[in-house]
Amino acid sequence: MSEEMKGFDRLVEIMRELRAPGGCPWDAEQTHESLKRYLLEECYEVIEAIDAKDPAHLKEELGDLMLQPIFHAAIAEERGEFTMEDVLDAINEKLVRRHPHVFGDQIVKSADEQVANWERIKKAEKGEERKSALSGVPPHLPALMKAHKITEKAAG
Repeated sequence: MSEEMKGFDRLVEIMRELRAPGGCPWDAEQTHESLKRYLLEECYEVIEAIDAKDPAHLKEELGDLMLQPIFHAAIAEERGEFTMEDVLDAINEKLVRRHPHVFGDQIVKSADEQVANWERIKKAEKGEERKSALSGVPPHLPALMKAHKITEKAAG
């Protein structure tokens, strides 16, 4: 097992210990809903570190951000909904499926062509016709990001 995987597995185990009886009371009482604000805060702190061009700060903030999916997966596992392995399997499958030019025999000539191909694949995966060209814009985006996303979709 690689050192990265040992570190990842250790993080998953630490979270399980924190939430287990005799672990940390604060961690144990958290829910998906109570953690939403921390997920968002950590995203913004990663962006701040990127903007500051500070690799040490970015390393720390990426760790804090990485904790969030581990935390949510631990809660889901306790509820019998899914495991961290399920999360990883799903993203691995999605990345391979949406990159047929890398993992298959499709050819793309540019990043723009790949973006268009990604969107076609994504639409086919969803298997549904959208009611509007603007469907799929997350309702909780900050106003400026939401406006940008709507503009992108409208232009497409």
